[in-house]
Amino acid sequence: MRSLFSVTLLLLLALTLTAEATKRGRTHKGGKHDKSKAASECSAAEMQYGKCVPEHGDCGDGLREATCNDRTDKIPCKIPCNWKKDISDCKYKFGPWGPCDAATNTKNRSGTLKRVLFNAECQTTIKVSKPCSSKVKKTRGEKKPN
Repeated sequence: MRSLFSVTLLLLLALTLTAEATKRGRTHKGGKHDKSKAASECSAAEMQYGKCVPEHGDCGDGLREATCNDRTDKIPCKIPCNWKKDISDCKYKFGPWGPCDAATNTKNRSGTLKRVLFNAECQTTIKVSKPCSSKVKKTRGEKKPN
């Protein structure tokens, strides 16, 4: 019985040490979120960022050039597929959609600048439009007709 307890205790200790070593190894591999390399050479204000260029098509994963002190690195970036390319580095707070304009069959909303990413040039306010929905929205209390 003592030997079984000793073996169990040794196995538990070995698993704990292995898990800790694996965890420590993952955090220092210099992967996607390791910013210590660029931070030691340049401050955020000195760094110049280019536009995010998707690898395939016009959205999805891509690369962005980051330049500082005559050194250019390519860093990973992502353009959401449901977003406009010209404002991808500018984040806006949008109001509700306006009523449908019957002449153009579109509805509009405006947004105010909330945050600028990668030293991008952004407009302080922006207007976006989308086609009107052909379906009539129902409130939560309404039931489907039989």
